[in-house]
Amino acid sequence: MQRREALQSLGALMLGGPTLLAAPTSGQRRPRILFFSRSVLFEHSVVRREGQSLSLAEKLFSEWAGRAGLDVECTKDGTVFDGDLDQYAAVVSYTCGRPADLMKPEGKDGSPPLSERGWKKLDAAIRGGKPFVAIHPGAWLLPEAVGADCLGHGTQQVARIQVASPRFPGLEGLGEAFSLLEEWFSLVRFAKDLHVILVQDCAGMNKDQPADRRCYDRPPFPATWARMYGRGRVFYTSLGHREDVWTTKLFQQILLGGLSWALGRLEADITPNLDQVAPRANEFTKP
Repeated sequence: MQRREALQSLGALMLGGPTLLAAPTSGQRRPRILFFSRSVLFEHSVVRREGQSLSLAEKLFSEWAGRAGLDVECTKDGTVFDGDLDQYAAVVSYTCGRPADLMKPEGKDGSPPLSERGWKKLDAAIRGGKPFVAIHPGAWLLPEAVGADCLGHGTQQVARIQVASPRFPGLEGLGEAFSLLEEWFSLVRFAKDLHVILVQDCAGMNKDQPADRRCYDRPPFPATWARMYGRGRVFYTSLGHREDVWTTKLFQQILLGGLSWALGRLEADITPNLDQVAPRANEFTKP
């Protein structure tokens, strides 16, 4: 399937279901979400700022959340976690780099680094009940919280994604599967308590290039999931690399569905299902 066909297939999806992120009633204080996007190893175009303007991802996320009665604070400044985290109803991560990388002063965007103290405060806050949403590379701000690791990625291509949890918020109307042009992470070492929402089907993926064979010559594996980390609700999706993915209603629905659940505005059954929907995901042992 070519790019145009893939995007047309997305546009044809029936994106029904309950309203996500219902706005707070009149008189309630608007919850504040922290959107953190410090980049060290690589700066994705969706979070790259031009001058003082917010990035595409920051603008879209702020717009979507604002319509639901949420305020969003967008920052790349790692020192934010040295401050008061109680002011944030949730933390959304689109960082690029593991904790040790994000603590280095060098970065792709010139932002101040994360401190070890700030990182430990964030980890404790999530364990204590603060919701955490991670998008694409943002998982590795708190890898233990997310519950998986990343081998890398191959060439951008269309892949088939299976819907494993159709009743999870944001998945209504997507059917059994959809196809999407994206950069796909090859994820490994999954925690056993994941509630898998979307599964990466590698069967039809192009494996001509060495990187593609290394990443995608494998059984199906989770691409989006929910889990608990202590008392904190954690949602992760590997989607969100491409700008044209961010502008689809599909991605908006999946991301806001996950945020709705993480915030406790919508409930879902997150019984662990890894062994049922991707039973061989942890058999992949390539270095």
